[in-house]
Amino acid sequence: MEPLAVDVATAAPYRVQIGPGVLSLAAAAAGDARALVLTDANVEPLHRERLSGLAEAPTVAVEPGETSKSLGAVEEVLEAMATAGLDRTSALVALGGGVVGDLGGLAASLYMRGIDVVQCPTTLLAQVDAAVGGKTAVNLAAGKNLAGTFHQPRAVFVDTAVLATLPEEELAAGFGETIKTALIGGEELLDKVEAAADRLLARDPDALAEVVAGCVRVKAAVVAGDERERGSRKVLNLGHTFAHAIEHAAGYGRIPHGVAVGTGLALALAASRRLGILEDGDLPARVRTLLERLGLCPTLGGLRSRYDVPLEPNSLVAGLRHDKKGRAGAPFLVVPRAVGAIELDVPADGEALQAIFGA
Repeated sequence: MEPLAVDVATAAPYRVQIGPGVLSLAAAAAGDARALVLTDANVEPLHRERLSGLAEAPTVAVEPGETSKSLGAVEEVLEAMATAGLDRTSALVALGGGVVGDLGGLAASLYMRGIDVVQCPTTLLAQVDAAVGGKTAVNLAAGKNLAGTFHQPRAVFVDTAVLATLPEEELAAGFGETIKTALIGGEELLDKVEAAADRLLARDPDALAEVVAGCVRVKAAVVAGDERERGSRKVLNLGHTFAHAIEHAAGYGRIPHGVAVGTGLALALAASRRLGILEDGDLPARVRTLLERLGLCPTLGGLRSRYDVPLEPNSLVAGLRHDKKGRAGAPFLVVPRAVGAIELDVPADGEALQAIFGA
């Protein structure tokens, strides 16, 4: 199929190109100046050669996983950029999943007070969400994504062919973000995900490209309306506040982020019902069915069994209070009223949270 294109109308606009083989276009976006490719040790042998035209560019491969979302890793990348002789006309090309994209975006935003980054996401989660929107961050001991910047990419290349090598668990993690975006986007996109579920599981490239493009269109519209998350962009946090609490309680890296988001969506719907906000009473069961079809856990019990972690209610409530989206330690939730209708900044007291986590 021909590549699909989505334009992101931020202050510095850019284009997202989606389809098998589009990584070959990244060199042109990186420009004629010196570039550095940032990837990880798993992705490098699988997909580095797809960046045709950047064969001579130096490459830095960090360790895979959440441990590389650290200030120490940022320093390592910055030193590599300096050693490679990058200047203010240069670009960093981030080839990898959400960790590499976050790390590369943050390093690019800091180097010489900001150089271009070209995002080349290789996981479904990064393709539907993390690579678009310009949010970059690393983790601190106190919480996930607490140190970061807003730094929009020069361009994004979403090559759906690379998903053929993605481990099953990482594919499922991407489906967590896909369902989240569909709930935000409305019935048309959610219907499309439900109808294509079997083809998505089979990694049908056309089905993947269509669904990824639908998710990118939703995110592009949200980001263009609120580039720096001052208001309406908070809608993209649906499921994330609960997911970050799960990851904090389990230990970062123990449960894949997108898997935690999937469970977070079910918890957000439970919170919506408990707080009297939910208008579509059939939506929790509908989402639960879709989560299960796509290999995700709709309950905390399922997460506990799959990953052998306790996830006690007290630990989860404590994790919520560390989330950067709250205010002065008080968690504020994002919950659905119905498909395409999301309520922002919903306060929840400790009693309600204990009940939700203990259900």
